[in-house]
Amino acid sequence: MTSILLREFAHLELVTDDPEERFITSGISWEQYEALLHQLGDSPWYRVTYLEGTLEIMSPSRRHEFGKKNIGRLLEAYLEETRTHFWGLGSTTFRKQEKKGGTEPDECYCIGTEKEFPDLAIEVVFSSGGVDKLAVYKKLGVTEVWFWQNNQFSIHRLRGEEYEKVPKSELLPGLDFALLAEYVMQPDPLEAVLEFREKVRERLK
Repeated sequence: MTSILLREFAHLELVTDDPEERFITSGISWEQYEALLHQLGDSPWYRVTYLEGTLEIMSPSRRHEFGKKNIGRLLEAYLEETRTHFWGLGSTTFRKQEKKGGTEPDECYCIGTEKEFPDLAIEVVFSSGGVDKLAVYKKLGVTEVWFWQNNQFSIHRLRGEEYEKVPKSELLPGLDFALLAEYVMQPDPLEAVLEFREKVRERLK
């Protein structure tokens, strides 16, 4: 079954101007999910999500990867300037068999101390549909999830058993998301980070 899944989505690839592509199927066991992860290894070309028998394999577009990389660099510049201890875990696979959920964030971080699961997950969204990421992150106990969509951020905070949309991060209450959003898709990543870092420094004076 796993080899069949691999053949079915083998045509997905990252090209210059492609949209995001998704392969979604149901009735997948946890063992099949783990076997697929093993066969894919550390491939950077796919994001795999599993939720209670539903499997999603996403091939991110170039624009998606550009955005997620820039968000990570900008956020890390902010964390450095504010002397915030953090552990960047990128697109590490996180999963809990007993909860029947697993995913690979675009970016994720432990804040303050290193932990088994991240405090913060970031998802870049350029297409609709797919597995409910908040449902997966709830199973993993991720404190905050940020979505970058339509050139703006939405912040979701885990409150008990559900996520609540909030106006600002409670993990990083001083972060200005409007300012951060200005620099995410700027064409020159180096200039974006340098200018963003300088504005953060000015505000910290």
